[in-house]
Amino acid sequence: MQRTITSLFLLLFMTIGWGQNVEIPIDTTVTTQHSVKIKGNNLKYTATTGMQPLWNKDGEPIASLFYTYYKKSDVKNTENRPLVISFNGGPGSASVWMHVAYTGPRVLKIDDEGFPVQPYGIKENPHSILDVADIVYVNPVNTGYSRPIPDKDGNVDREKFFGVNSDISYLAEWLNTFVSRNERWLSPKYLIGESYGTTRVSGLALELQNSQWMYLNGVILVSPTGLGVDRDGPVSVANRLPYFAAAAWYHKALPPKLQNMELKELLEEVENYSISQLLPALVKGGFTADQKKEAVAEKMAYYSGISKEIFLQNNLDLSYRYFWKELKRKDGFTIGRLDSRYLGIDAKEAGNSPDYNAELTSWLHSFTPAINHYLREDLNFKTDLKYYMFGPVHPWDRSGNNTGENLRQAMAQNPNLDVMIQSGYFDGATTYFNAKYTMWQLDPSGKLKDRLSFKGYESGHMMYLRAEDLKNANDDIREFIENSLPKEGAPAKY
Repeated sequence: MQRTITSLFLLLFMTIGWGQNVEIPIDTTVTTQHSVKIKGNNLKYTATTGMQPLWNKDGEPIASLFYTYYKKSDVKNTENRPLVISFNGGPGSASVWMHVAYTGPRVLKIDDEGFPVQPYGIKENPHSILDVADIVYVNPVNTGYSRPIPDKDGNVDREKFFGVNSDISYLAEWLNTFVSRNERWLSPKYLIGESYGTTRVSGLALELQNSQWMYLNGVILVSPTGLGVDRDGPVSVANRLPYFAAAAWYHKALPPKLQNMELKELLEEVENYSISQLLPALVKGGFTADQKKEAVAEKMAYYSGISKEIFLQNNLDLSYRYFWKELKRKDGFTIGRLDSRYLGIDAKEAGNSPDYNAELTSWLHSFTPAINHYLREDLNFKTDLKYYMFGPVHPWDRSGNNTGENLRQAMAQNPNLDVMIQSGYFDGATTYFNAKYTMWQLDPSGKLKDRLSFKGYESGHMMYLRAEDLKNANDDIREFIENSLPKEGAPAKY
């Protein structure tokens, strides 16, 4: 493995409340050479890890963002080579999740269902999309090794970084620099975001067009958030039931007739009930006739594995947290939030919500040692900075979230821009049916629906942790990229 290191300058980072007094590499790169077998073919690539600065209007660095950039080695002309720009969520989450578990050339050593095994580490990813696109994984400020740079008085302008719209604004500026430095202006470009990262990339789609004059070919939303689309009140309650059914089906908590159905067949039935019967009943609230309310509670119990009495006690409005606590209560377990296949154990079986997120504690077993070892030993990026799996970004300004509308507008302005949504059926945080609902509401005109697509998987928030879906989800991205590339010479027009 060959290594090339370039470092322009370092700045001493004065402690500003996070307990580290170390040097921040403001503008530095480390390049290493590698190979991986994807789809049975050997592929050589370079991995560049580095810190790229963000400047203020006076040309002073105000932050340094850590990134990892994978580029296929034998490509001489990148004008037809797609670039995928990858963000994770939180807010405050590093890019580690999709980087070493999904699309990158290396993935975690875990079992086929995503559970941790020792010894920890990474292995080749035979399903990586690196065969069809180069990839850069970006860590926003205070995630990974990315850090703000204090001014001469030791102050950081938190409003510059930690909010829905400020996050989008500065990242667009940073991406302009990255694309220019790496000579990727001619390349087809794609954004992929997971969880809160879908808020980020939906906003970036329009911000890149309007402020950087950079047009995209695609946006991939993995386990999307609400994107500012309103779904409060009865809609929020009705939208929970399909997820309840999926989780109950996985844990074999449904009546035999439902349990023996294929998951997609079951969910189609529950979705139809939720839209056509449950929602109208919920709209009437306390004025719903008692007989009707009893019938609805019985049906919700039938589809969820939760008793009718509990639904009635909660006026049909059963919270996610209560569901995670209740479904396996008699067996002494809770179920996970981000992935309800995972089980937890609470101090008491009584209560209204789990003590902790069973899935997240499981994931951190594998991800934390893997990313720290991989970056230092395989990619040769050495620093004393702590790698923030989850960094200090709160309070986060969530006001003015119009990212769904921003994405719609970006699509309307750019006929070449397509969108794909990927969701896990067992995700209880950003549920698959809420993702469908968001997609349906994204374009009220219906004129863009042929450029919006949905893919579902029998796993959770990070569907790619399940071996079968690691393959399927990457294949779906690969197909999306190939299908969204316009034919040579085809004009972008309606």
